[in-house]
Amino acid sequence: MTFAFKQGHLLSAIAAAVMLPAMSAHAGGTITFGEDKSVSVGFGMRGSFSSVENGAPNGTSNSQNFSLDSARIYLSGSLNKHIKGMLNTEKDIAGQGFQAIDANVQFAITPELAIWAGRFLSPSDRANMAGPYYSLGGGYWSGIASRYGFNGGYIGRDDGVAVVGSLMGGKLAYSFGAFEGNTAFQIAPVTVGTRTGSDGLMYAGRVQMDFWDAEPGYYGTGNYLGGKDILAIGIAGRTQKNGAFSTTATGDYSSYSIDFLMEKKGVGPGALSIEAAGYDYDTSDVFLSEQGTAYSAGIGYIFDQKVGWGQFQPFVRYQKFSPDNDIDTKKYDVGVNYIIDGYNAQVSTVYSNTDVTGASDVSAISVALQVQF
Repeated sequence: MTFAFKQGHLLSAIAAAVMLPAMSAHAGGTITFGEDKSVSVGFGMRGSFSSVENGAPNGTSNSQNFSLDSARIYLSGSLNKHIKGMLNTEKDIAGQGFQAIDANVQFAITPELAIWAGRFLSPSDRANMAGPYYSLGGGYWSGIASRYGFNGGYIGRDDGVAVVGSLMGGKLAYSFGAFEGNTAFQIAPVTVGTRTGSDGLMYAGRVQMDFWDAEPGYYGTGNYLGGKDILAIGIAGRTQKNGAFSTTATGDYSSYSIDFLMEKKGVGPGALSIEAAGYDYDTSDVFLSEQGTAYSAGIGYIFDQKVGWGQFQPFVRYQKFSPDNDIDTKKYDVGVNYIIDGYNAQVSTVYSNTDVTGASDVSAISVALQVQF
């Protein structure tokens, strides 16, 4: 079983879940120094205490580990009403320093149309665009069905340029771009092999239609915690010639996805959310283990009534990836979030079970704390 809690603060997290006062609804602080000129700064962190079934070195006992899962610094600025930018960092894999994950400039042609240039999330599915801080239950839960974290740069980021816009009062959102793509296909966090042949760019795009409330922003949100009525369908795709490469072969890479989110307020004593997504991955048979189909689904319900300083949000979700090497991975999660201040302060407890073809399934419990300032 797995238990996840923010680095070294198990007792503090429990206290936060039942008695801490609500924090500000807006993480980060902003300094203005002229008309349309400003700089904002903030930071966020997620941590965990884990106990994984048979995860100890002896192979038969549960592991017991504290872990700092994520630590980020957020910087953004506005030069004028047309030119804005961001610089966000994440702790590196070894935890010894920070690495830039976002470093870009946004040129606003009109309020509904902008050009992004630099390093940022390339257009993809909702789970990848929302990331670990803004998904139902939080964390990097989406790595089984939504595999863009390693198939699109470090934590899904890549270097390139994209057109980001909206129509119909923000209800029809679109983004299309071209990216370097030299990390567009990886196994684990390490690129395998060397590309041969032509050096093509990776092209990526996403179109999303909101039938109820419009959703703001390019970087998305996986769940609105009862704050909006959402009925949305998104379609995304990416492709790169010679984008899948191993030590022995090079082939084209492509992926396509469709995702759905419905969130409705006033369903009984709270708000109900239902999400689902389907995926198709193709590596030209270079990596059969990363080529195939996948899907995910989740249901959440957040109670309007506060208990102490927060609201409870139970949820369930399921993922399955069926690669062409016939080694399927299935995972389901059952958990509950305690929402203290939206995505700025919350605690979650999750029971999960992961089943891989040919291996014994592994059960886990995780308790995680997320804070953003």
